[in-house]
Amino acid sequence: MKKIHLYVIKSFLGPFVFTFFIALFIILLQFLWLHIDDMVGKGLEIHIIGKLMFFASSTFVPLALPLAILLSSLMTFGNLGEHYELVAVKAAGISLRKLMKPLVILALLLSVSAFLFSNYVLPVANLKFRSLLYDIRQQKLAFNISEGIYYNGMEGIAIRVGRKDSDNKTIYDVQIYNHTDRMGNIIVTTAEKGLMELTPDQQEIIFSLFNGYRYTEVIDQAAYRRTRPFEVMRFEKQVRRFNLSEYQLNRTNEDLFKTHYSMLNIDQLNYSIDSLSTVRLNRLDVYKQRFIKRNPYLAKLDTLNEIPKNDTISIQVDSLQMAKYDTLKYPILDNFQTDIKYLIIDNALKNARSTKENIIFFKDEQVTRKQVITNHEIVWHQKLKLSIACLIFFFIGAPLGAIIRKGGLGLPVVISVLFFVLYYVVSMTGEKAAKTGEWNVIFAIWLSTIVILPMGLFLSYKATSDAPLLDAESWGKFFGRFRFKKRQKTIRPETEDRKT
Repeated sequence: MKKIHLYVIKSFLGPFVFTFFIALFIILLQFLWLHIDDMVGKGLEIHIIGKLMFFASSTFVPLALPLAILLSSLMTFGNLGEHYELVAVKAAGISLRKLMKPLVILALLLSVSAFLFSNYVLPVANLKFRSLLYDIRQQKLAFNISEGIYYNGMEGIAIRVGRKDSDNKTIYDVQIYNHTDRMGNIIVTTAEKGLMELTPDQQEIIFSLFNGYRYTEVIDQAAYRRTRPFEVMRFEKQVRRFNLSEYQLNRTNEDLFKTHYSMLNIDQLNYSIDSLSTVRLNRLDVYKQRFIKRNPYLAKLDTLNEIPKNDTISIQVDSLQMAKYDTLKYPILDNFQTDIKYLIIDNALKNARSTKENIIFFKDEQVTRKQVITNHEIVWHQKLKLSIACLIFFFIGAPLGAIIRKGGLGLPVVISVLFFVLYYVVSMTGEKAAKTGEWNVIFAIWLSTIVILPMGLFLSYKATSDAPLLDAESWGKFFGRFRFKKRQKTIRPETEDRKT
């Protein structure tokens, strides 16, 4: 490897690592902004939050990686151009194509790595991330008693504390209501002072109450509702223990999430798509047979069951039935009495309504099954699209950096964000259109790639051929070819003085 190639690779790797983690950090901040309400006040431990952030960052790699490649390639060649290093390289007889060769190989390796990550690592990261986020959302708020406010976080127990000392353990004017029997406030405990302490394993909280009373309504007597008897017990000290296991983070079995389409690799997606399509077609056949069985008069409309012309016996039987129908007067309802007419009409309406409801139900079922298959197909194509997008963004950033000749985090960041926003908006539009069934899945998912591919080819051609891109005069000449030429008026010369 030539020293110039090694120098270019080193110049690229620094900005790439920097921009990748910056992009990942920004996307992670957006995630925290959206889900901060699900985590605040639940007493989550540091390692739980760290695991959630790690798994969330892994799922954001498909967004951060293309942006990092675009920005780092633009910054690399922008810096080379800004410091006239590109000019020196070209003066030494090395073309831009040869200079880009090691980075093209590196971009190919990054594209292959992106595909492998998307196919093998991303499904596992999605599984870990979504299952942990689900458990955090289901987690109860942490045990926290405030002054003068009833705390109802524990099932069947309500606690009120009038005042707390600065140590957050000593409490005064304590009231504890026991609703576990679901009979109202039949057991109430009050105390002048108390002490709250957690057990070493933090599974229980112990209330040591001093100078209080325990009021209990006696409800096991026959005349309870008339006499309303109750017991009063005074105590100098009473210890109450409450279980806090429900406040601990309980992990759900991850196998419940494994069948989701975002947690499958390409082989599993192919198997799922094939299985779901087969089930959908089988359901269609089953419903068709069931529909014809409930409505036998529609069987004749099925061309698959059409009677062959050479079946004379079937034709004769059918003609006999038709002859029997021909004896009825038209309209047919006039052949029956009034009460029977209403009965026939009522049965016909019920049958029509039932058939309509069955058709609507089956249609909704087929639409839902088709939507699930579409979601699997979208994820399948997105795994391939990521690697292609990484490669195309390199061929946009590197030539554009060589053309604008500006490095740093100024103009390159602005241009990179504009290109990436265009790509992201088109991607999201196509994905939504594919999920709603408005666009074909292949066209919808690859539309963003189709949009940026000509840009990469155009910029690569302009940069490698040293064609001016930002020169206003050259663009004026280019568009000047399409202007309509004004017709020039031909002025006839005046005729010579007439000969007299």
